[in-house]
Amino acid sequence: MTSITGTITISVQADDNEQYVCQMSSSLNQPPDEIHCCGQSEEHAIAIALEQLASKYRQIAEEHQNKDWQTVERSESGEPIQKRYHVILHYERIGKAESKFEAMQDTLMGNLVVENAKVTLIEIDAILPVQPLNSNNM
Repeated sequence: MTSITGTITISVQADDNEQYVCQMSSSLNQPPDEIHCCGQSEEHAIAIALEQLASKYRQIAEEHQNKDWQTVERSESGEPIQKRYHVILHYERIGKAESKFEAMQDTLMGNLVVENAKVTLIEIDAILPVQPLNSNNM
């Protein structure tokens, strides 16, 4: 079994425009990762930086599987073998609205979220206890 050991360092500072600049560095990759981003608050800046780091690792996890998208594995009897996948859908947008409620409704209208999202598919073990992130988990 392999293990990853390293350090993630987060630094957040206010700039002259009353915004917050987050600098995140990670020693988990070689060369070390550096992420710089701005946010409306300290927490917003950290959330953006963590999402960028998560995006990198989702991509790495998917690439390490190096799977042909259309390959179907079959049992000895010729039946397709059902696999289990952790499907991660990431969608971000900047929206203008009269309220937070309207911004949410504008986002949910139609299928734009699914159509414009970045989708990551990671094959997982049938017994891996992955809990999808949803509003009940937060």
